[in-house]
Amino acid sequence: MKLATLKNDTRDGRLVVVSRDLTRCCEAGNIAPTLQAALDDWEQCAPKLEALYRDVEHQAVPCERFHENDAHSPLPRAYQWADGSAYINHVELVRKARGAEVPESFYHDPLMYQGGSDAFLGPRDDIPLGDPAWGCDMEGEVAVITDDVPMGASDADAADHIKLVMLCNDVSLRGLIPGELAKGFGFFQSKPPSAFSPVAVTPDELGDAWKDSVVHLPLQVDYNREPFGRANAGVDATFSLAQLVAHAAKTRPLCAGTIIGSGTVSNQDADGGPGKPVSEGGLGYSCIAEIRMIETINEGEAKTPFMRPGDTVKVQMLDADGHSIFGAIRQEVVAV
Repeated sequence: MKLATLKNDTRDGRLVVVSRDLTRCCEAGNIAPTLQAALDDWEQCAPKLEALYRDVEHQAVPCERFHENDAHSPLPRAYQWADGSAYINHVELVRKARGAEVPESFYHDPLMYQGGSDAFLGPRDDIPLGDPAWGCDMEGEVAVITDDVPMGASDADAADHIKLVMLCNDVSLRGLIPGELAKGFGFFQSKPPSAFSPVAVTPDELGDAWKDSVVHLPLQVDYNREPFGRANAGVDATFSLAQLVAHAAKTRPLCAGTIIGSGTVSNQDADGGPGKPVSEGGLGYSCIAEIRMIETINEGEAKTPFMRPGDTVKVQMLDADGHSIFGAIRQEVVAV
């Protein structure tokens, strides 16, 4: 099934069930007023939401037109948002650009940071930027939402706790990251609010594209209305999303409504080297930092600038028939 949160005069919006083709939706308030409320009682709510989804598909219940512009991120705020590093190719490029080796542990012990989860952007909300020198970047990712995950859950158990899948634009301020990391205490100011796709879907909606807790489809990232990234989320994934969930739950339980991100989706080139731009027949990049790293490796310096006011980004994923699965994240950077 497909679920969305429509904006209203409350912080958490109203929960709706969305048709498979993303054209219609039906109020789900009689089952759960918000997505968080549904996740808090998923065992009871999910079957009722599934039944409503079938009715929406069969046009057996009154529906309203679904407008992606009216959608908030599926969870407008969450108890926890943690982002991992499923695609080590991205980490390898960042390290290589500064002449550093990737520690061997990174290949079996994923990186993860805890981001701000109290104020997500809607998928059509502007990205506010206080200073272009902060180095605003987008990061196209896949993310999952869990129910309650017990501490110490195995990878297999973690997979069973993944209830919804969505896309993410993890906004990063690259110019602030080095100074924060140099303090030895992690990200904070360099990770402003992120945005998620208009719709979150249950894994079964992905069909054969959901395998081993990885989405095996290309992630489309357009930058200023031009193709920028077409990396396949099912290729070069060192860790599955279930492994990232289990990693997060190693020493603590995860509350229902926890969001875990894949990290920047990143593919190697066909010859095993750094990816090529889409304009040169490659799969491109899901963030600007990656092309800047490749420019540094190949040319000695980064040339592609980070995002500035007026720049736009679009993130979406299409099924095998070319239909949008999650709706599209479409954002413009604005000066504040």
